[in-house]
Amino acid sequence: MPPWIEYLAVAVCSISAALAAEGKRMDLFGVLVLALVSSVGGGTIRDLCLGAEPVFWIKQPQHVWTALGAALATFVLVRFTCLPPRMLDIADAFGLAIFGIMGTEKALAYGAPGIVAVMLGVVTGVAGGILRDVLRREIPWVFQADVNLYATAASVGALAFVLLRTWLPPSESHRYIGMAMILVLRLASMRWQLRLPTFRTKRER
Repeated sequence: MPPWIEYLAVAVCSISAALAAEGKRMDLFGVLVLALVSSVGGGTIRDLCLGAEPVFWIKQPQHVWTALGAALATFVLVRFTCLPPRMLDIADAFGLAIFGIMGTEKALAYGAPGIVAVMLGVVTGVAGGILRDVLRREIPWVFQADVNLYATAASVGALAFVLLRTWLPPSESHRYIGMAMILVLRLASMRWQLRLPTFRTKRER
């Protein structure tokens, strides 16, 4: 994975976390913590599961500086301008797409079976957001019925990436196809309100 893509993913997730602090009356320190947890949390869990030592952001602290810089810039910017209401969702969708494939690719590089690589790709994409929402004292997006195809989009893109890597000769295009699938599916679900069926028993209906 090219380093600039990794830093872009960290920055985007950090921005989305900073925007998620709106209305929570957090100070600058709280916003920075939220941004760090969101941008490196999923990758940390992935590396611990893979036994990758040291964890990626310890080996490459540039990720930490990128997250802090993006969060600080967002913290200042929102004081002087009103960002579009959908900015958080769109930024989060880009982060989900990049981190989802990053996690899958790293799991494959460590020899994980395909299904495990898909699972760790999803974990990389969504775990940081789960931790972010727990710190905000909210039900994580990934568990909310009205959030359209969140982890599902990551699963589809990660699975497509694994299948392309398995069936076709190695190519960097596989990575970008997987990212595009996640991003398009997530944005399309937001546009047309696509979602999985909600769990309901006969008694509830």
